[in-house]
Amino acid sequence: MTSSDNPVPLADADLDALVDVWLDWGQTSAILGVTPAKVRTMIKDHEIAGAVPRPGASPSVPAAFFQDGLIVKGLSGLLTMLHDAHFNDRECIAWIFTDDNYPGRPIDALRENRGAEVKRRAQTML
Repeated sequence: MTSSDNPVPLADADLDALVDVWLDWGQTSAILGVTPAKVRTMIKDHEIAGAVPRPGASPSVPAAFFQDGLIVKGLSGLLTMLHDAHFNDRECIAWIFTDDNYPGRPIDALRENRGAEVKRRAQTML
């Protein structure tokens, strides 16, 4: 899958450059008040997305996926939509953190409670 304005396939995007802060599963579990095993299940169930941000790193989750100790509103539904369109977690994260000439990145819109806008963006490219 590729973004319309970005010739680099999302799967090949430099996630470490796109995402400022990564959390390992232990840090993620502490934020959410769950076990690391539950974090793994949440990733598998597309409630959150995780990836290895750079070679040699451990699987991690973008810190921006959380706000006030909760998963950002609308993220899980967006991830399900992207996975239904055959995106993998790396592609989901790349799309969510890429600014394609919209007013901000999709993650910023989600964090500002503009989930309907993000859903429309996703539907136009699927």
